[in-house]
Amino acid sequence: MKKIITILGARPQFVKAAVLSRIITSHHQIEELIVHTGQHFDTNMSAVFFDEMHIPSPKYNLNINGLRHGAMTGQMLERLEAVLIKEQPDAVVVYGDTNSTLAGALAAKKLQIKVIHIEAGLRSFNMKMPEEVNRILTDRIADLLLCPTQKAMANLKLEGFENIDTQCVLTGDIMKDAVEFYSTMVAEKSHILQTQQLKPNQFVLATIHRQENTDTIKNLKSIFKAFDVISKTCQVVLPLHPRTKQILEKNKIKTGALLINPVGYFDMLALLKNCKMVVTDSGGLQKEAFFNQKFCIVARTETEWVELVENNFAAIAGSDYKKIISAFHSFDKKELSFDMPLYGNKVGEKIYNEIVKLVG
Repeated sequence: MKKIITILGARPQFVKAAVLSRIITSHHQIEELIVHTGQHFDTNMSAVFFDEMHIPSPKYNLNINGLRHGAMTGQMLERLEAVLIKEQPDAVVVYGDTNSTLAGALAAKKLQIKVIHIEAGLRSFNMKMPEEVNRILTDRIADLLLCPTQKAMANLKLEGFENIDTQCVLTGDIMKDAVEFYSTMVAEKSHILQTQQLKPNQFVLATIHRQENTDTIKNLKSIFKAFDVISKTCQVVLPLHPRTKQILEKNKIKTGALLINPVGYFDMLALLKNCKMVVTDSGGLQKEAFFNQKFCIVARTETEWVELVENNFAAIAGSDYKKIISAFHSFDKKELSFDMPLYGNKVGEKIYNEIVKLVG
């Protein structure tokens, strides 16, 4: 039986891996081992996802976190290399654009192990983002690039991947499968609306964690100023990333938003299904908003999910509180069908079939 190692480190990767792991298990053709780098280590950011979504327990947990980008990536590279030498997999699967993604791809490539990059080809064209650096470098050394959108495929073509010895395949977005599969369980699994006393369609869901917002206090204050204005007419609910929480406390930034602890996947789905709209600097949550038929205000100056903006499902506001407030009022009045097929169907099965082809 062929063996693959899946390398995970952050919340969105756990969600995507749950879909593929379930398919791999059902086919009995491939053995999958999971390595958790520890990049997201808080219980509510990590362990709860494995428990809730029945993802196979990691065989290895490297517990690497809380470091600067170079130190974190370097330690991951060293530790992952040791795991790969021991396990001798036929391929390594990495997701997205985290330090765990790049370290896993590098460790595998230097050992001449095939690299599969799920969510390949995305570009924000902002090289100040660590995620942009990670995704570009991972794409360049991967053997199989599985793209979520036609735009991602076009990006790779423009970068000359037709002349590189790699496969580029349009599969669609595996996050769509996750939302469709797990949405049916939300009513049973989540009671967050009752716990937080939230009423459907009467609150805005927000998440802020990217370093261009959290590490620049001017930007962070501007975003929270927008939240304070919006909160006067509509409650803003903010599951607070541990790093964002520390920075708010350190800089004594107060807010009228409802700050809650990080939530598990089912609680997040419940919040998404019942919110009025979303404000986020997350990449994945932009799509999850769309899958749950919610408009999204992007608290960044660009997005890799350009099709959401082009089709008026999302608006780019950056950290400008005036733009955030303006987008809120605009979306509050807007009606639009979310039936547009932007991200494919049965994506997990397509990805699984491409992996089988690669590893033989």
